[in-house]
Amino acid sequence: MKIRPLHDRVIVKRLEEERKTASGIVIPDTAAEKPDQGEVLAVGSGKVLEDGSVRALQLKKGDRVLFGKYSGQTVKVDGDELLVMREEDVMGVIE
Repeated sequence: MKIRPLHDRVIVKRLEEERKTASGIVIPDTAAEKPDQGEVLAVGSGKVLEDGSVRALQLKKGDRVLFGKYSGQTVKVDGDELLVMREEDVMGVIE
């Protein structure tokens, strides 16, 4: 199954974080926080403005992005947990 986001929405897959502390202690999945970084898998066509014109999104497929811990809506697609969020929920692009 494929998802094509509409308007100013993007599909993001969370990037897994390191499960060890600096001292080498392994953190179990239940205690680990959800990562706040991800990779953009798909982008919508753009934001529809009040005058009816469409502003293209600044994000593109493959961008690594930062977002809030509780941003977006979680969906499962083919066993993968993905986030659907608006472009304005993304705080920045990691370069």
